[in-house]
Amino acid sequence: MGSISGTDVAQASVVNIPIVDLGPFSSPSSTAEERRVAAEALVRACRDVEFVYIQNHGVSQEELDEAFRVSKNFYDLPREEKMKAPHPPGWAVHRGYSWPGLEKVSNILSKTDDEESVKQLREVQDFKESYEVGSDNNPNQPNVWPPGDVMPEWRPSMTSFYWTCFEAGKRILRALALGIGLDEDHLLGYHSGDYNQLRLLHYPPIPAEAVEGGKFARMPAHTDWSTMTMLFQDDCGGLQVEDPRRPGEFIDAPPIPGTLVMNVGDLLMRWSNDYLKSTLHRVQLPSRQDRFSGDERMTRARYSIPYFITTDPDRLIECLRFDEEHPPKYEPITQREYSAMRARMQY
Repeated sequence: MGSISGTDVAQASVVNIPIVDLGPFSSPSSTAEERRVAAEALVRACRDVEFVYIQNHGVSQEELDEAFRVSKNFYDLPREEKMKAPHPPGWAVHRGYSWPGLEKVSNILSKTDDEESVKQLREVQDFKESYEVGSDNNPNQPNVWPPGDVMPEWRPSMTSFYWTCFEAGKRILRALALGIGLDEDHLLGYHSGDYNQLRLLHYPPIPAEAVEGGKFARMPAHTDWSTMTMLFQDDCGGLQVEDPRRPGEFIDAPPIPGTLVMNVGDLLMRWSNDYLKSTLHRVQLPSRQDRFSGDERMTRARYSIPYFITTDPDRLIECLRFDEEHPPKYEPITQREYSAMRARMQY
C-alpha cells in the first residue's frame, strides 16, 4: 500500500477519521511512554469517531497483494467451480463460498426464528459474494475448502494470511487494553486466534440504477458482532461510516495506502460497558467509479478483506469498566450465545 500521501491524509481529515500509528507495538526498542501514547490515541479514536485508520499494523504490502490476487483469481472462476466449496445450509456454520443473494447483512438481533421478519429483510438482496475462512483448530466452524484440482493455492494461501492477520490483531488488542487502563495482555488472554474469521469479499459489477432504485444493496448499514474488525480495501471505494455527530448520516471512509481500517465490534462495546462504541457502516456505490455497458451505467468490481477478531466462544464476557456512576449495563454472556442471536437473521 505504500506511504500515505499528503492528499490522502487531507482526505481522511476531511471526514474526521483519525490515523493512528501502532509502530510502538511492533518495535522492541519502543518505550513504555511511546506505547501508552499510541494506545491512548487508538482508544480516543474508538470513543470519539468509532472508526480509525491504523498505520504500521503488521501486514506487509507483499502479503496483502498476494491475498487480493488469490481472492480475485477465485472469484474469476466459473460459478460451478466456486460452488464446489459452498457455504453450509443454515446459520450455524459460517464457512465456504456464499453466492450473491445467500447472505443478508442486517443489524437485527433474533432470539427466536421469525420467518416474517426474515422474509421482509430479504426483499432487497445484497449483491455480493464472499468466502469465509477460519482456523482448522475450530471444532465448531469446520472450514470448507475447494477441491485441490479447482484452486490448489487457495487453502495454503488463506491459511497463512489468516494467521498473519491475527499477529497484526494482537498489536491492536494490546493497544486497546492498555488504552482503557488494563494490563496490556488482558484482552489477548481471551483470544486464542482459533475463533476469528477471515472474509474475502467481492462486489461484482451491477447496474448502478439497480442499487439506486433499491432493487439490490451492496452492504446495508450494520455493526459487526465481534471484538473488533480489521479491514483491507482495494482502491475502489464505497465504504461509509455513520457520522458520530449526525446520527443517520454517513461519511466516506476512502482507501488510504499503508493503512487498514479498524472498528470496534458489538461484543467489545458490551464488554467495555459502552466505553468503546461500535458504529454503523455500509458499502454504497463508489463515487466516480462507474463504467458503461452500452447505455447502461455499471459499477466497478470491488474487493475487500475484513478480518473479524473474537473471543473464544465459552469465555464469559462481563463488563470491564464500571463504577457507582456507571453500573454494568449488560448481563454476562458468552460469544457463542451472542453470535447465535445475530446469525439467525443472516442466513
